[in-house]
Amino acid sequence: MPPLGADDVPADLPRIAPRERTTSKRDYGRVVVIGGSAGMAGAPALAAMAALKSGAGLVELAVPERVVTIAAGFDPCVMTRGFEAEPNGTFAAAAGPSLRTRAGAADAVAIGPGIGRTSAVTALVRELWRDLDQPAAFDADALFALAALDAARLASHAGPRILTPHAGEMLRLLGADPADARGRDRAWLEARAADMARALDVVIVLKGPGTLVVDGSQLAHNETGNPGMATGGTGDVLTGVIAALLAQGLAPFDAARLAAWVHGRAGDIAAHDLGEVSMTARDLLDRLSRGWLDATAPRSS
Repeated sequence: MPPLGADDVPADLPRIAPRERTTSKRDYGRVVVIGGSAGMAGAPALAAMAALKSGAGLVELAVPERVVTIAAGFDPCVMTRGFEAEPNGTFAAAAGPSLRTRAGAADAVAIGPGIGRTSAVTALVRELWRDLDQPAAFDADALFALAALDAARLASHAGPRILTPHAGEMLRLLGADPADARGRDRAWLEARAADMARALDVVIVLKGPGTLVVDGSQLAHNETGNPGMATGGTGDVLTGVIAALLAQGLAPFDAARLAAWVHGRAGDIAAHDLGEVSMTARDLLDRLSRGWLDATAPRSS
């Protein structure tokens, strides 16, 4: 595990600007998180709370109406809205127009945590990918919805896009079986991620040991993080951090790289405090503030 002081922060790590005394919440961006389904209300809530803890001025959580009460109970600082739902607790097709309107009012959007895999959800995700002007991070089952699109349709998107797959999700995006043995060949997988990022004009955050952030012309390997982060919900936290940085105006590559570093640092702090076996995504979320203290501390020249 790397040292927990701020003296090992990479010199070229992107930074967020110091806050001016005269600013208000509206100067730090509005994030809309679209996700959730019956039994999965916590996933988008983790992303929304991580966005708040990463500096977003306003965060709105858009979930199916079947789970809106549960989602609203995680954090009173998050604005929560419910939308038309199927009996199984996923978004209904009728939710599409309203969701597109809410997303269109955001400065950045996070799409996918806990969203499910129905035909209506798949159509919604693909429409948002194609038509949404705002920068957006796609994660979890949103990646499942995109995986069946051909390269031409994936390359057709209205705004900046960040994809955050783990190895299995990356294989699916490549048209392969998520259990394919090539998923254990990290060098091969990273090369394919770089090719895809270049071809689609997107940023890919290939999660795993030494998480790769790549946009086709530049790449970085993240040095923070530990095996204790291999637990449900940590990826949702990362998606929220990325969305918050996009909403504050960072370029997609910079937002992804800084988010990966702070996310991993928070995980390292959680592992230091609790051990790798017992830490959860909520423990990581609760330590984002300490990760941000390290990332924003004055650096020695």
